[in-house]
Amino acid sequence: MSDYELAARLSYFLWASAPDDELERLASEQRLHDPAVLAGQVGRMVRDPRIRGIAVEFAAQWLHVKDFRRNREKNEKLFPTFDDKLRDAMFEETVRTFSGLLQSGRPARDLIDADDTVLNELLAKHYGIPGVKGAEFRRVEGVKKHGRGGVLALGSVLTQESGASRTSPVLRGNWLVETLLGEKLPKPPANVPRLPEVESDGEKSVRELTKLHTSVPECQSCHVRIDPFGFAMEKYDPIGRYREQDAAGRAVDVKVTLKDGTRFEGLDGLRAWLLEKRLKEIEKTFCRKLLGYALGRSVTLSDQPLIEEMVDALEKGGPVSGALVQIATSRQFRFHRGIEATREE
Repeated sequence: MSDYELAARLSYFLWASAPDDELERLASEQRLHDPAVLAGQVGRMVRDPRIRGIAVEFAAQWLHVKDFRRNREKNEKLFPTFDDKLRDAMFEETVRTFSGLLQSGRPARDLIDADDTVLNELLAKHYGIPGVKGAEFRRVEGVKKHGRGGVLALGSVLTQESGASRTSPVLRGNWLVETLLGEKLPKPPANVPRLPEVESDGEKSVRELTKLHTSVPECQSCHVRIDPFGFAMEKYDPIGRYREQDAAGRAVDVKVTLKDGTRFEGLDGLRAWLLEKRLKEIEKTFCRKLLGYALGRSVTLSDQPLIEEMVDALEKGGPVSGALVQIATSRQFRFHRGIEATREE
């Protein structure tokens, strides 16, 4: 690429906007192809407030909440507080959590294991977290004791992966398996029995009714993979509030057993299991999605060495922002595919 093309590509990757004066100047001096200069620019751009661009365009899309502010599918009678202001606050928490992760030089495990989040008074009240006053967003630490921290406890994710009037262990479990672990699941068969629309209808809980799907041969193979993860998140209602009882007053059961016999309880148990057993898969999925976003195409077999280098750096505790540098200085990012890259291959 020419230096001007590289300046544009880097700016739209990190900021989702046009290059600033410094990038234009470096392009005019033909210095951007120097890896050290590129790495320095990534560091500068991460520190800039415009890094919000990658949080909105990549992270929110990766987590399936890009259109969250348009979510008006909740039952208004059951959830009258789920209005535009609350939707905006939940989305803002998501965006600021990811941009803060980059700007603070934090490791990939904090995607799962963070003990802080970004709140204003409205969202803190929704979550039941005391001591946050005013409309301004600020980072609040020590939130695990309130059931928050990391992408698993984001109100936007928990709300998006629920029904209009009840939770959905299937949607939440499927989200975790596909979005975080990168596994592909087949579409459900057409004869899947429907669950009640309202959580308080009937004598059985959503969990008990969902478990009936495992008795259907066509459903069993997928549900034993995804449902336990959704059951672990059942203490969050359809708009992401922590609870001990469901809408019918039944105690919420979050004890789960995985297909291999592993047992844990609730979000804390799920977090610990993911960190111990599946963190590398989460890091690999994240790196693959990030690279695809940066290049504007699907990753291919020839990209695997770069992905492995990115995962290796994260595995060693390197900051998530380091993956941005590795991408920006890579051959895939600096060359047009099929011209110089193919010539050297």
